[in-house]
Amino acid sequence: MDIPRVPPDKRKKRLLQLGIGGGAILLLTLLLASLSPAAPTVDAPWIDSVQRGTMVRDVRGPGTLVPERIRFIPAVASARVERILALPGQTVAPNTVLLELSNPYVQIQALQADEQLTAAQATLVSLRVTLRNQQLTQEGVVATTRTEYEDAKRQALVADSLVGHNLIAVNEAALAKDKAAELETRYRVEQQRLQLMTETVDSQVAVQASQVERLRAITAFQRNRVRSLEVRAGEAGQLSELSLQQGQWVTEGTILAKVVQPGKLKAVLHVPETQASGLSIGQPASVDTHNGVVQGHVTRIDPAALEGTVTVEIALDGTVPAGARPDISVDGTIVIDRLENVLYVGRPAYGQPNGPIGMFKLVEGGKYAVRVSVRLGRASVNTVEVLQGLQAGDHVILSDMTRYDNVDRVRVK
Repeated sequence: MDIPRVPPDKRKKRLLQLGIGGGAILLLTLLLASLSPAAPTVDAPWIDSVQRGTMVRDVRGPGTLVPERIRFIPAVASARVERILALPGQTVAPNTVLLELSNPYVQIQALQADEQLTAAQATLVSLRVTLRNQQLTQEGVVATTRTEYEDAKRQALVADSLVGHNLIAVNEAALAKDKAAELETRYRVEQQRLQLMTETVDSQVAVQASQVERLRAITAFQRNRVRSLEVRAGEAGQLSELSLQQGQWVTEGTILAKVVQPGKLKAVLHVPETQASGLSIGQPASVDTHNGVVQGHVTRIDPAALEGTVTVEIALDGTVPAGARPDISVDGTIVIDRLENVLYVGRPAYGQPNGPIGMFKLVEGGKYAVRVSVRLGRASVNTVEVLQGLQAGDHVILSDMTRYDNVDRVRVK
């Protein structure tokens, strides 16, 4: 006898399978969530080691070579360029004629100044003669008055003696005395007049003489303007600039040319203002002319910053390499300080000195790097002082690691 078979419940089987699968997924999810994320990989970072010793603090800046002495030759008077006798780059002597200019009005002014000077000199001579004649005339008047006064005194004495013997009237004797008194007063007045005249002669002559000197200075100036139409170098050197054209009109004060000493150069550097706080006169420096390095020292620091840089002048103590000439580009390094027995490392590409920074230190034989808190101190161009967080011999990554700010461990490839 056959027994009927009961078909299996497929619904229960399907639910069981779904439960087992969901539990496996949940368990796998929990396991993955409990795992730490894999460390990101850093390809070929810039690595440096922490050292203890002497750290040289220096700053750098680009610049140019410029002559120590530049002679600017300006136009003393407005004029027209007639001839150009020298070209830039030419070696010149003090009397080398560079240009010939022309301006007839300048020559006319010089002739007028000569005429005025001659007239003033003639007036001075005439004044001296006139004053001397007046002085001699007054001396004669004084002498005549003195003679008349002495004669009147004698007449008065005679009149007094005659009155005592009743030989003349009393009125005649009194008249003689009055005349003597009058002549005494006249004599004194003429003496004072002579003294005053003598005292004022020098001052009158001095006034006219000063006028002559002023006109002489004006004449010398006008003559110098005429001579300046023939432009000379003024000193030995090399003509570095002369950009005029024949027939060109130049105004008074225009720079016509420049003469430099090509062998006497200095470096003018432009140091970033953020690095210029430690600069001082006399600090040693080196200048790379791209054809050799020359040692020097700081001679001047501009007190003001311009466009984010401070201008620093460097005197070159060594021999300038061959081929160095004005206006070539150079790079300068200035030694600010030497720090003895300090921890230091290469300057990282991120962060600021004198403050905290997060740096990645190599661990596990250099395969990984972990973030450590480091406090930096004083900085140089390529190195920075380490105050806390690292030890001598540690290796750290100096490359820009800002994109790994959200992790504390990286893998170094």
